[in-house]
Amino acid sequence: MNTTLLLAYLGTVLILIATPGPVVALVVGTSGRSGTGAAIRTALGANAASLVLVAAAALILAGSLALSPVVLNAVALVGCVFMAWLGLGALRAPAVEDAPPPRASGWWHGFAVGIANPKDILFFVAFFPQFIHVTASFGTSIGVLAALWLVVDLGVLALYIALMRGALAQRHRALVARLSGLVLLLVAVAGAVYSARALLAA
Repeated sequence: MNTTLLLAYLGTVLILIATPGPVVALVVGTSGRSGTGAAIRTALGANAASLVLVAAAALILAGSLALSPVVLNAVALVGCVFMAWLGLGALRAPAVEDAPPPRASGWWHGFAVGIANPKDILFFVAFFPQFIHVTASFGTSIGVLAALWLVVDLGVLALYIALMRGALAQRHRALVARLSGLVLLLVAVAGAVYSARALLAA
């Protein structure tokens, strides 16, 4: 096993996941509005989306799958529309104390945002292949890289959820939820503009 390459991968993944983006904003906002259980389900949904992206990257590297830029940008655009809808919903939601209990699991929300997350798509398409030689076996490398991604992803999101359980976060959870919604909306708008331009230029 190439330890240097493995450590480089771990560092890259940690920075990528810990940097606030749409998934972090969704998980933090869900924690503020609907509690820890819903936030955990949202994180698990985003984690499942990562597995799909890992599988797609593996198929592309194996030559079994070819995705055109048009398809990728179209998927990203649809995902951005969904993220914008979630962001607007968070901004227009009533105060947390007055909010009704969540009607559905956050798993699908987490999955949808995760599968269209611009950061993750860029990573798995552009950077993931650089680490595929972490072991001599293609299959083993995919398994190791996927497992490490899942552990780091769940660990970082669990830390964000734990921070939301703190006394300070509890006092300001309505504000945190709305700020998270704003971040989600801004990322969605920026991603939609980029994807739309790419589609028009294709």
